[in-house]
Amino acid sequence: MKKRPLGNSSILVSEISLGCWTMGGLNWVNGQPNGWANVDEDEIARAVKVAVDAGVNHFDNADVYGNGGAEQMLARVLKKLGLKSEDFVIATKIGHFPGTAAHAYEPAHIRHQCEQSLINLRRDYIDLYYFHHGSFGDHLPEAAATMDALVQEGKVRLKGQSAYSAEDFAKALPVVRPAVLQSWAHAADNQFIRPGSQVSQLMEKYKCTFVAFSPLWQGLLLDKFDPEKPPQFEDGDHRKTNANFQKEKLLTLKTTLGRMKERFGPTTADLSAVAQRFILNHPRVACTIPGFRNERQVACNLTAASRTLSPEDMNFINQLFGRK
Repeated sequence: MKKRPLGNSSILVSEISLGCWTMGGLNWVNGQPNGWANVDEDEIARAVKVAVDAGVNHFDNADVYGNGGAEQMLARVLKKLGLKSEDFVIATKIGHFPGTAAHAYEPAHIRHQCEQSLINLRRDYIDLYYFHHGSFGDHLPEAAATMDALVQEGKVRLKGQSAYSAEDFAKALPVVRPAVLQSWAHAADNQFIRPGSQVSQLMEKYKCTFVAFSPLWQGLLLDKFDPEKPPQFEDGDHRKTNANFQKEKLLTLKTTLGRMKERFGPTTADLSAVAQRFILNHPRVACTIPGFRNERQVACNLTAASRTLSPEDMNFINQLFGRK
């Protein structure tokens, strides 16, 4: 498993790392579904062992995943497997779980959540601590100063910034000065990492690297959903109201994925490997962090480690998804 640096630091993470959102199970935040169904801790433990044995060293978590439950589960699983947490790069985030605060980026709340995440993760420090979104309101300067203080106190090693628009990244970077950016990046939408894009230029300017969540577009790029029988999700699963999982969108995507299979291979592992390698071939990408629920999914994701894509392959995928 190849490893790449986070920002300009000496901290290296596996190209294929793991996202822990699914570990939080079914969940609601401020009345909105924010979780995943069908999560079993024993299956998670077996999956983590497969990943670690293959060289995965980075796990991405957040306080809002299961409202602390995913952080706690990760700590339990590592202990069950006899693994020392400090041997891994553990990331978590602050911002989508306000608790009783008026705004999640109030300094007191940031400090409170940092301490709670440390307790949940059973650690004395967080390797990579993200602001989970770019909607700071009036709190950007004081939030950034609080994060800097946590670094000075040794509770955080590296700062990260997650966001969902180029505008939010542009506002946050000059103030937060993160080592790492995070957002979605997949074959159907590579707007943040595309060479020449605004965010790509910001990463060059501020010497950031990018951690890509949803590299498989929440499984949509694996051609596992039947348009004639769209998936039905439980209450508390955030996908329940997502239009991308409905018949019309799935029909259109199925045609595109058929062409991917013709060129790259017909299996789920082929599609997973190509989807992730497409992202990893972009400049300044440190890793992908696909989610997982079992060892089969992890084993499938890990096939990307040995996959290669030529410039012609990259052009084919870009054109297939409507980019020149």
